[in-house]
Amino acid sequence: MDNLDAARLQMAFTLIFHIVFACIGMVMPFFMVISHKKWLNTRNPIYLKLTKSWQKGVAIFFVTGAVSGTALSFELGLLWPEFMKYAGPIIGMPFSLEGAAFFVEAIALGFYLYGWDKIPEKFHWFTGVIVGISGVASGILVVSANGWMNAPSGFDYINGQFLNIDPVKALFNPAWFTQALHMTLAAFTATSFAVAGIHAFQIYKRRQIELHKKAFKIAITFGAIAAIIQPISGDLSAKDVAKRQPVKLAAMEAHYETTNGAPLYIGGIVNQTNKTVSHKIEIPKALSFLAFGDFNAEVKGLNDFPDDVKPNVATVHYAFQIMVGIGTLLMIAGMLFFISLKRKSWWQKNWFWLLFAILAPFGFMALEAGWIVTEVGRQPWIIHNIMRTKDAVTPMPGMIYSFYFYLLLYGMLTVSVTWLMTRQVKALNNPKSA
Repeated sequence: MDNLDAARLQMAFTLIFHIVFACIGMVMPFFMVISHKKWLNTRNPIYLKLTKSWQKGVAIFFVTGAVSGTALSFELGLLWPEFMKYAGPIIGMPFSLEGAAFFVEAIALGFYLYGWDKIPEKFHWFTGVIVGISGVASGILVVSANGWMNAPSGFDYINGQFLNIDPVKALFNPAWFTQALHMTLAAFTATSFAVAGIHAFQIYKRRQIELHKKAFKIAITFGAIAAIIQPISGDLSAKDVAKRQPVKLAAMEAHYETTNGAPLYIGGIVNQTNKTVSHKIEIPKALSFLAFGDFNAEVKGLNDFPDDVKPNVATVHYAFQIMVGIGTLLMIAGMLFFISLKRKSWWQKNWFWLLFAILAPFGFMALEAGWIVTEVGRQPWIIHNIMRTKDAVTPMPGMIYSFYFYLLLYGMLTVSVTWLMTRQVKALNNPKSA
């Protein structure tokens, strides 16, 4: 394995883990403050127990998100020095603002964790709200930097030099809004369905049913709303990709031939050698309409792009299909939840709780697939149409050993977090625990 492949593997591996920790850290504070508000309004001890359990989860994921995020920031400089040399002055602003948001989040979390019975109740609750808002702001700022890699702006690229740098224009690059909206909704969908699924499984097992039903309702409400809205943000993102990264769109749909009135492919098996897609379902003219708002618009096929600017078509296509398929499934599940609020008898049925327990990991599967579409779909560019990934990698040898180290580190981190969260669920099921 050469240095480039080792560096790409290490970056992909750490991103796959960090994105899970980061999303949970962004979203769980909102569950915590909703439960806390219900405790303040009703003085029902179940909400107090739930709030204190979720605050421990927030603290655990804040720490793991911080650790894994710090490792990523080091990797940017260590693995991709040429990228940071030129991109650093341009997209340093979102990273520095993300640091400020993280600083606010840390202070607010400190107030929240140690503020019980020490500061006024309403101010204490408000510090929890600040934890949630600053966490989401951190995520949006990081995604803005990634958006710049897909839609570089805020500079003039002349004779290999980055001149006339405008960091504000780079921060508000053309892709930032659609990517940030899509990512934020994905974080709420994935985390909410995961948390709701854990509580649904406890109900299915007949453990502390009243407590877990209250927890389920808080979590799944966020997830159901996000999942139902998500297709709108997906459509905005697809239109942006069609406009700015047509080769990525062609790879997402595995379209090889340039076509007017291009069909939308659902599923299918990609043969990259023969440049064909078999066993697919075609919806006539749907891709042209979804991408350009015109049923007869031209969609440029992969055959009309040079080979050296194409991503791995099969990987991008399968990841896109998984993301859209799971997103549709979760949207339907979200609708079922809202219907269940009218059909209360469903809440007495085992199949209802088993369904949501099974769906617990699906949101994160879609989230990971979405990031594969974004990152693999941008290849071979690290800065779209400006700098290739192979030109940004470190010349230092031995990157494979660094990859093995991170493999071990993140494996240990995952085992530790899983053990801690299992303890939290067991504590919730203990009637004597406060």
